[in-house]
Amino acid sequence: MSLITSALYAGAKGAKAAAKGVAGAAAWGQMAVDDFVHLGRALDGNDIDAWDPDYIRRILPAWRAVMGAYFRGEVRGLDNVPDEGPSLLVGNHSGGTMIADTFVFAGEFYAHFGPDRRFHQLAHDIAARLPGTGLSRWGTVAASHDNARRAFDKGAPVLFYPGGDYETFRPTWHSDRIEFGGLKGFVKLALERGVPIVPVVAIGGQETALFVTRGERV
Repeated sequence: MSLITSALYAGAKGAKAAAKGVAGAAAWGQMAVDDFVHLGRALDGNDIDAWDPDYIRRILPAWRAVMGAYFRGEVRGLDNVPDEGPSLLVGNHSGGTMIADTFVFAGEFYAHFGPDRRFHQLAHDIAARLPGTGLSRWGTVAASHDNARRAFDKGAPVLFYPGGDYETFRPTWHSDRIEFGGLKGFVKLALERGVPIVPVVAIGGQETALFVTRGERV
């Protein structure tokens, strides 16, 4: 490849990346305005039908570019998730407030199965109810068994972190441990609805900070 051809190829690639970034920014801006116009709906955190495949399609290239460039995440084994129907994806949670595992996994899920496959993530109330983040369009709802049941009824896989903030703020020297804090209700939920449980194991998220204590006494 000649030097001129190489330069043209690099320029075209850069322009394409920039176009994706602009499209993603436009989608995010429209979403943020809509959230603040309909603030009550955004603050509810339980609107499972806020999931928006068109928004995901527009934001996904920029989302994956940012996640890949900053966190350098790798997701393997998505072929273990059933191709259709509901399932319960049970993961270990890491990273404190910088929960890269959720963001990286969700982006790769949509890249693998396509934005039109409904997928929901159960999250802490603060994340699920915070306007302007776009998480509700991404499929995120407040963590509850009722919301999981609603998602199952729509044929969607559900991502759930039983350990929640107890696990994500575990001390750094517990980085290689899975700590659900004794919570096992997800097993009962899966049996109740007859959906398969798919383990989602993440490693590396606890490297986002030095975690000395969970801060439970405070």
